[in-house]
Amino acid sequence: MIRRKEEIRRTRKPAPFQGRGDITVRELLEGPGELYQKGRVFAHTTVYPGSAIGYHIHENESETYYILSGKAKLNHNGKEVLLGPGDVAFTGDGEGHGIEAVGKEPVEMIALILYHHQETESS
Repeated sequence: MIRRKEEIRRTRKPAPFQGRGDITVRELLEGPGELYQKGRVFAHTTVYPGSAIGYHIHENESETYYILSGKAKLNHNGKEVLLGPGDVAFTGDGEGHGIEAVGKEPVEMIALILYHHQETESS
């Protein structure tokens, strides 16, 4: 599959999880079907200056952020850290995070949410 830039679904919306301001999400792959049911999000996300995705906990899944540009303040399980271009943040199953754009530039990042399937005795 090839998906050209103009074919990528792009949505500007209020920041989720009781966040602040707006974000734009570009769905690079569209949902579980295109992720072989291994996850639900592979997206290029923009968090605008002063905007923040609210703190939330991931259950039975993980989320990874790869920062492309801008400065971000990440609340990772209650600990705040600054992130910049090239930094990666992994939030595992049962952990929580929120992210805020700080500075004058938006934060551009890749977000990947993968399901965490527990191994069973029959697996």
